[in-house]
Amino acid sequence: MAKRNAPEVNAGSMADIAFLLLIFFLVTTTIETDTGILRKLSKPNDTPAVSIPERNIYQVIVTSDNQIMVEGSPMEIEDITTSAIAFLDNGGGSGNRTCNYCQGERNPESSDNPDKAVISLVSDRQTDYKTYLTVTDQLIKAYNHLRDREALRLFNASYKALKLERQNWPQNDLNSPEFLELKRKIELVEDLFPGKLSEAEPVKIE
Repeated sequence: MAKRNAPEVNAGSMADIAFLLLIFFLVTTTIETDTGILRKLSKPNDTPAVSIPERNIYQVIVTSDNQIMVEGSPMEIEDITTSAIAFLDNGGGSGNRTCNYCQGERNPESSDNPDKAVISLVSDRQTDYKTYLTVTDQLIKAYNHLRDREALRLFNASYKALKLERQNWPQNDLNSPEFLELKRKIELVEDLFPGKLSEAEPVKIE
């Protein structure tokens, strides 16, 4: 009986198909990455620590059972922004600490001016992460509200609108006088109400 040769399988086309499938999965696969709050960190400061008067510190504590304590008293999350605005905009200083653009009560027992005012946020290790983020968001809203007010007063445009304009500015035109003027406006508003939000490492709160 004649010996038959086994038919050969052309694997060339199968390699092409496998290669195309590999490219397809590489292009279409979504790789999940951890995300967080976008925050601009302050520059390292080599100067010695300076003692801050208690009146210039707005202390916010989040307990293990997600209760909010502001200046030693309980507070609802939705009231934090209004309370923080009153602290930042107080303008209680005198002499070289006077704030001529502040519209607050000018209580001498509260913050001297926005440049001296510091918000201190401390949370317990058992604090719910969602609660912590919500509190942080409320505090940032206080800064943005006051920056919007000053931007409208000085430039007839909100701080949010100025930042959006900077974000959408053409990348090939970042050295133009118009863009540099836009940056100057944003920096001026941020200098009026600098974001001095101090977030300490989580601790065990008794």
